[in-house]
Amino acid sequence: MKKGLVMEGGAMRGLFTAGVIDVLMENKITFDGAVGVSAGAAFGCNYKSRQLGRALRYNVRFCRDKRYCSLRSLIKTGDLFGADFCYRQIPCELDKFDMEAFSENPMEFYVVATDIETGKPLYWRCTDGGEDDLAYIKASASMPLAANIVEKDGKKLLDGGMSDSVPLKFFESRGYDRNVVILTQPGEYIKGKNKAMPLIKMKYRKYPNLIETMKNRHVEYNKTTEYINKAESEGKVFVIRPPHSLPVGRIEKDPEKLKSAYNIGREEALKKLSALKKFLED
Repeated sequence: MKKGLVMEGGAMRGLFTAGVIDVLMENKITFDGAVGVSAGAAFGCNYKSRQLGRALRYNVRFCRDKRYCSLRSLIKTGDLFGADFCYRQIPCELDKFDMEAFSENPMEFYVVATDIETGKPLYWRCTDGGEDDLAYIKASASMPLAANIVEKDGKKLLDGGMSDSVPLKFFESRGYDRNVVILTQPGEYIKGKNKAMPLIKMKYRKYPNLIETMKNRHVEYNKTTEYINKAESEGKVFVIRPPHSLPVGRIEKDPEKLKSAYNIGREEALKKLSALKKFLED
C-alpha cells in the first residue's frame, strides 16, 4: 500500500489546505508521497519540510506588502506575485524554507505545471528544495494573465491548474492506492466557462494548444471532481473539502480572512481525523 496526499490549488483558498496539513503534521500523519498544484504546491511543500504554521505565517505577514502581491508588481515586472520576493527573499531570508529537512524527508513530493506549447501537464519531482525545485513550484503557481511564462529546462511553463487541477489519476498511475485528496471548493461546486477566454486567446495566441486546454478546463475539472466523488463514495479515496465557499478572494489582502480560511481547514481536518486515521490504517 502506498499512501498519497493530493492537494488542489486555488490561490489564497490554499490557506484551507495549509490548515489541514498543519493538523496532519501535529498528529504525525505521514504519507509515502504528496503532489500539489499551484497553491497546493507553494503551500504544500511545507509538509515535506515539516514546517508547521509557516504558510499561514508568511501569508498573514506579507499579504499587504506590495512586494508580495500588487498591481504595481504586475505592471512593473509582469508578475502579480513578485517573483523575486516570493521565491527568493521569503524562502531564503525572511521566513526560511528548511531545505535540509525537505531533502532529508523520504516522502516523494511532486508539483504540476502546464507546458504551454503542448497544453499538457508536466509533473516534477522535488528532491532538495533548491533552485530547480523552487522554479517548478513557481511555474506551478504562475497564474495565466497574471504571471510571466517560466522557462525551465527548455520548456515554457505556467499554472498546473490549467491542465490537471487535482492530479489524483496521476498519483494512481504512480502506484499510490490509498490517497487523501484536499480540495479547496465545497462539494456542490461546479466550474463554469472561463470568462477571461478573450484575453487568454489574445495574450497566448502563439500557443494554440494552451488555448484549447483553457477552453475545455471547466469540462475537465468537473469530470475530475465527478471521478473523485465516485471514488470517495466507494471508499477508495478520502476527501477533505470546505463545507461551504471559503471567505477569501483569489487575491486576498485581509489577514483575518486568510486566518479564517486556515481555521476552517483545521476544523474540517479535526472533524475527520479519526475517520482519516482509520482509512490510512485499514
